[in-house]
Amino acid sequence: MSELFVQLIDWLHRVFVEQFDAWILLGFVAQTLFTMRFLVQWIASERVRRSVVPVAFWFFSLGGGMLLLVYSIQRQDPVFIAGQAFGVIIYVRNLWLIANERKMKKAAKSGSQDPLA
Repeated sequence: MSELFVQLIDWLHRVFVEQFDAWILLGFVAQTLFTMRFLVQWIASERVRRSVVPVAFWFFSLGGGMLLLVYSIQRQDPVFIAGQAFGVIIYVRNLWLIANERKMKKAAKSGSQDPLA
C-alpha cells in the first residue's frame, strides 16, 4: 500500500509541479473563468427560484473559452481546439443576440421602430 502511495505522490508531483509553467498557469486561469460561469448561473437561478442564464454567464464563457482555445492551440490538442472554437462562436452569438434585444427594447421605450436609430 505504501508503494502505491509513493507512486501516486510521484505522479502528482510530475503532473502538477515539474511541468508547471506559464502555459499551465494560463490553463488554470482559463478553467477558473470557465467554471465561474456555472457559479454565476447557479446563484442567479437560486435568487429567483427558477433557471436563468445571466449575461455574465456568457461573458465568463467567452473569456474562459477564448483562453482555453489559446491554451489548447499551444498544446496542439485537436479535440480541445475544435470544442473550444465552436463554443466561442456560440458565446459570441448569444452576446450578440442579447445586445440586439436590448437595442430593440430601448428603441421600443423611446417610441422608435428602428433599433438602429
